[in-house]
Formats: sequence, structure tokens, C-alpha cells
Amino acid sequence: MLNPGSPSIILAPMQGLTDAPMRAVLGEMGAFTFAVSEFLRISTSLPSKRAFYRHVPELLNDGRTPSGLPVQVQLLGGDAALMADSATVASQAGAKAIDLNFGCPAPIVNNHDGGAILLKDPSRIRSIVRAVRNAVPAEIPVSAKLRLGWDSMDSIIENAECAAEGGASWLTIHGRTRAQGYAPPAHWEPIGLVRERTGIPVVANGDIWSVDDFRRCRDVTGCTHFMLGRGALANPYLSMLIAQELRLLPLTAIEPMSSDFDWTPCLRRLAYHSFEMHAHSPSSTLARIKQWLMLASRHGAFLGFDQIKRLDTLDDLFDALAVDRSVATVTYR
Repeated sequence: MLNPGSPSIILAPMQGLTDAPMRAVLGEMGAFTFAVSEFLRISTSLPSKRAFYRHVPELLNDGRTPSGLPVQVQLLGGDAALMADSATVASQAGAKAIDLNFGCPAPIVNNHDGGAILLKDPSRIRSIVRAVRNAVPAEIPVSAKLRLGWDSMDSIIENAECAAEGGASWLTIHGRTRAQGYAPPAHWEPIGLVRERTGIPVVANGDIWSVDDFRRCRDVTGCTHFMLGRGALANPYLSMLIAQELRLLPLTAIEPMSSDFDWTPCLRRLAYHSFEMHAHSPSSTLARIKQWLMLASRHGAFLGFDQIKRLDTLDDLFDALAVDRSVATVTYR
């Protein structure tokens, strides 16, 4: 998945946002190196292959979206043995890489021994990474996603070193503590320290909303690998603009993007992948589209959300976008 010698842009796992239909749409942009699935929670029982196929349907397509974007399987849990066994099932189901979530800040997850709660005990991070690393074939990389700490940033070096000692192939660091949640700002400086100390590739994550943010993050961290989450949804061009900066795409690939972006084709593709390919109902598909546009209105330049948020059907939504092009078309610079 991640090539240490080549820059990369990775689509973040965001529960309830970057599911398989969204991964399919953003994968068609052609800029991401790979995506990470939403986490599969490993609590008390071993998931079956069928559970992995439901959760990461790309496993039925050689681990790729319809356009060919590789998808890494992410697991979350605190039981090292059960996580190892689950990773084994994932590899048997076709997973090409495993990511371990030590960063989710959700209380319901943390209260059940998952996600960021593990940041309180670095030795457990080492044990879980090591158990999974030992359980899956050597050709399947195992990575770990961390936050800077639980309520302070003091533990990030120890947690990162323990993950590396456990055998992690690379680390993704979200530049906030669990106590911060998603409140700004993200702190990039500690990510650079992790990169210097561990000797393995580090992916920088957090508050990359624009190309200027990306440049500052690159300068502060020294990283060549970056994970985009909400920024990539707020501005669907962002991944391509950053790919140009990293020389992953030629200049000609994004010349048409210099001014206006029409949301309608992307939204129709999400409807297609949600409804036709993944059997989502029209109402749930409409809700997903509204969820995306609400995020883009809060964090991006989409200004027409108030005009479509109360519409009841997909046909009504697309009719509104067709009638008033100013609603569907956004200028990104």
C-alpha cells in the first residue's frame, strides 16, 4: 500500500462518511494512493469472512474500488489475541493491508476498550501491533493510526515507538489529543518528531483544508505522506491539487479545475454507487448526499445547502441543481 520511497495521499477512514460508495466516488478523482476503510469493531467475537465482505465490499474486487483504488482494512479493539485472529480472517478474505485504530475519540468506543483509550497504555499498543503482525503473512503490511495522546501530547513518542517496536510498517498520526476531539488546531510539530524518532514512514493527518495548509504541514512535519479527511469532502478538488504539488499528477490533469466545480456529477455518482451497487434505499442515499453537502457548506465553498436541505427526493434535489446552476457550481481557487 504505502511505498516509503514515493509520496502518497491517503483517504481517511471516517465513520459514517467514507464508506464504500464514498470511497468509490473519491477514488474516481484519480489522486489518492489508497483509502482506509471505516473501522470494523472487534469486541467479543471473531468476525466471519462474510462480515468483512459486508463492511469492506471492495474485498470482493481484489481489495479495490470499481476505479481501482486500493482499500486497506482497519480494525479497532483492545484484545490482542482477538485482534490477531480477526486480522487472520481479514487476510483470508482478501485484505492486502491491515490498519489498527488507536485514535477514535468516541466515548462509546473508548468506554469499551477501543480506539484512543489504548493511548493510556503504550505497552498494550505494542502487544496488539505485534500480535497482528505475527498473525498475518509477511507480505501484508500492518500499520497503526494514533492521536497525539489522551489528554496531553507527552506520550506520543512512547506510543509511536511502541507501535514501531510491535512491527508497524508505518504510522498515521492525527495531530490532536483525544481530549481535543476535532477542535482546532491540529498540532503538526509532534508528528515531525515522531518521523525523526521512529525510523519508519509517518503519515501526517489533521486540518489539511487547503493547498496552503498542506504546504505548511509538509514544512512543519517533513512528511511526504498525507491523509485527507474532511478537507477532501469539503473540496473534492483538494486531493488533485495536492497530488499536483507532490508530482503525483501532471499539470494537465487539473487545468480544467482552475475555477468552477460542478457538484452534480459527483453527487450522481454517489447516488449510483449507493443505490445501484450497494442496495441503499433512495431515502438513505438522499440523506448521504445531504450529509456531504452540509459538510461542504460548513467547511468548504458550497453555498446552496439551505436551498436543498428540505427536499424530499433525489429527483427534487437533482432538479434543483439543474434549474439553478449557481447552487451546483462552486468556485475553488
